[in-house]
Amino acid sequence: MALSFFQNTFAGNPLDRASDRRGDEAWLAAQLASSDSLGLAIWNGKPLVEKTKDGGVQIAYLPARMANELAGGAERLLFMGLWQETAIFAVDIEGPNDPAHGPLQGLGEFMDLRQIALRLPATDAGILATAKSMFEWRRRHQYCAVCGRPSDAKDGGWKRQCPACEAEHFPRTDPVVIMLAYHGARCMLGRQEAWPAGMFSALAGFLEPGESIEEACARELNEEAGLRTRNVRYHSTQPWPYPSSLMIGLIAEVEDDEGTPDQTELSEVRWFTRDEAKKLLKGEIEGAFCPPPLAIAHQLIRAWAEEG
Repeated sequence: MALSFFQNTFAGNPLDRASDRRGDEAWLAAQLASSDSLGLAIWNGKPLVEKTKDGGVQIAYLPARMANELAGGAERLLFMGLWQETAIFAVDIEGPNDPAHGPLQGLGEFMDLRQIALRLPATDAGILATAKSMFEWRRRHQYCAVCGRPSDAKDGGWKRQCPACEAEHFPRTDPVVIMLAYHGARCMLGRQEAWPAGMFSALAGFLEPGESIEEACARELNEEAGLRTRNVRYHSTQPWPYPSSLMIGLIAEVEDDEGTPDQTELSEVRWFTRDEAKKLLKGEIEGAFCPPPLAIAHQLIRAWAEEG
């Protein structure tokens, strides 16, 4: 649906999820059999796409009946929702052999979603992120968390149910706070030792049970950089299908500019003026760079830099 807000990459899935139809097995079967319904394919986490004339890529749709045949049953099939009146399904394919050189030959090629995200239409990126997250959840939750027995896919792939104890399991999304800390006219970015040399980004961490978003922001800034948070304001969120997180973007004012890396999460911190942040975004600071526009961290830095 179209909403008025800042939209990060992987947000903006335009499909009507039609959650009220997921439990209607007869309706789903009819949609799968319809010549009007469409499917999309994910192989080992990579979507099937086709190139466009302008150098971009887009989802390479296939008939839903073909997706159903490739799935071989409900376990690897996901009802994505409706595009107007057209039902969209996704199939999860695993294995060493590229289906683009087999049953899907001539329909497109499988490409890494992160590498092509900015070449996709925003709506396609949102659709594919949803499918990838759901299939990652399926792959990690094939057994009942109550009794340990294998569970079955239900509700068009949006629920798993244990046939032994009848426990129901639903997709999980892991909330992550990611925040740009600033004091006065300077913002702070950090880097981890494992990152490419010179890469600096906003700090981030998982939200813990019983913790508010603001509390998680303050805790992470204190734990990782020894900073005390004064104010927190919301910027935007980003679905992040690696494997299934929701990045909650924040801009946090801190009490001083004496940040110290904890040497566990962070190996280095660095303060940037607004002019330096703008240059960092353009790649104009020698020996330092920030995440690309794909990442919400990039958008947080840009939002703060353009305030003054």
